[in-house]
Amino acid sequence: MATRRKTAASADRKTPAFRLEHDSMGELQVPAAALWGAQTQRAVQNFPISGVPMPREFVRALAYVKAAAAQVNGELGLLDAGRAQAIQAAALEVADGRHDAQFPIDVYQTGSGTSSNMNANEVIATLASRTGRDAVHPNDHVNLGQSSNDTIPTAIRVSALLATHESLLPALKHLRKTIERQAKALDKVIKTGRTHLMDAMPLSFGQEFCAWAAQLASAQARIEDSLKRLRRLPIGGTAIGTGINAHPRFGKGMARALSALGGHKFESAADKFEGLAAQDDAVELSGQLSALAVALTKIANDLRWMNSGPLAGLGEIELPALQPGSSIMPGKVNPVIPEATAMVCAQVMGHHTAITVAGQSGNFQLNVMLPLIAYDLLDSIRLLANAMRLLADSAIAGLKVRQERVREALDRNPILVTALNPIIGYEKAAAIAKQAYKEGRPVQEVAREATGLPEKQLRKLLDPAALTRGGIQAGGGGGG
Repeated sequence: MATRRKTAASADRKTPAFRLEHDSMGELQVPAAALWGAQTQRAVQNFPISGVPMPREFVRALAYVKAAAAQVNGELGLLDAGRAQAIQAAALEVADGRHDAQFPIDVYQTGSGTSSNMNANEVIATLASRTGRDAVHPNDHVNLGQSSNDTIPTAIRVSALLATHESLLPALKHLRKTIERQAKALDKVIKTGRTHLMDAMPLSFGQEFCAWAAQLASAQARIEDSLKRLRRLPIGGTAIGTGINAHPRFGKGMARALSALGGHKFESAADKFEGLAAQDDAVELSGQLSALAVALTKIANDLRWMNSGPLAGLGEIELPALQPGSSIMPGKVNPVIPEATAMVCAQVMGHHTAITVAGQSGNFQLNVMLPLIAYDLLDSIRLLANAMRLLADSAIAGLKVRQERVREALDRNPILVTALNPIIGYEKAAAIAKQAYKEGRPVQEVAREATGLPEKQLRKLLDPAALTRGGIQAGGGGGG
């Protein structure tokens, strides 16, 4: 790494407080225990903005890029075997999370992510120099064949794809399976449907829950499709996409090496200029995460409505009681997991807006909001994965249906009269519905009086379970 010039001592002259490092801009002090060098230190001093460093998943992916680059450059004869092995070993230590504290640079930094790239180069160079026989330079060796301009977009793609496969998709599938189990268990339980928040035709809890599962299946398919484009890596394009200072076979070699390291397929982008100047693939994935957030918001709010009450609301279900719901009202219990899920979804939608703005911030050959894209994309993946597991395990898996409450509402639902339309006509059916609602009587009772149809026929026509199957109900002729 940068040449170490001299060490300054603390006031008691025993413990070194810092050392002097230098780069192309001159000398500056670096904490004595830090593995990073001058360029990282400048970034630490230049960007005291949020106090939030780049995500662990991004650092891992960046370390994978460095390990893969050392391997490929070694295979191409551009890096001697000793240095290549030392860099690989050091980079994999970083990827394993053994040096996370050595990556302090703020998310809000130089738009290309050069500071984070040099942070990785300097830390890995220090570690490799300690274990290898020869000194390792952060630029000449660790960064060989690379530029921040292709390294950071590559790390974004690698980190997002791995995080999606490792955490998001498993959590999504787990939630979907949990919902499907409940749908199967509650398939025979009939309830009042609602449109415009008003009573509508009946359906089963199974049908209602299966709609949620179908939403999640669609979201999963859209996310998986977007990964086909995210796996295209621009590494090898170096500074602007031309591949200056990189071997012609470097890009394809990197895709192969990163596929082996990450356990998922990557490919070398056919057009490296696109991968540097535009981040449309990341924006697309973010859009699909936002769509998933829309689905989860719908599910969470449905649960909140169904759980509302227990006396003055719908009161159809009881979610697991997890914590007291009020500091002043004893006995109150709130739907805290659906509420937390809805907040996560709001944040993800906000992240997508930020990523969209960042994605359009490519000027000529480089996007200059790369760290923001990386952070928000990975944060969305992490938040959604965690929220979906909580929603599955702490809310949906343990919910109970209040069968008596559901049955009472269903029996008094005047909209059941819709099934009589083909027999008595819309206007007469509407009159029966209004009378049943006004008098608070079961629709079957009022229909018997108003139509003269036999009770057996009416029971068949107005059977809620049969109505959940749709179609024209059997039970008698007559036109409308």
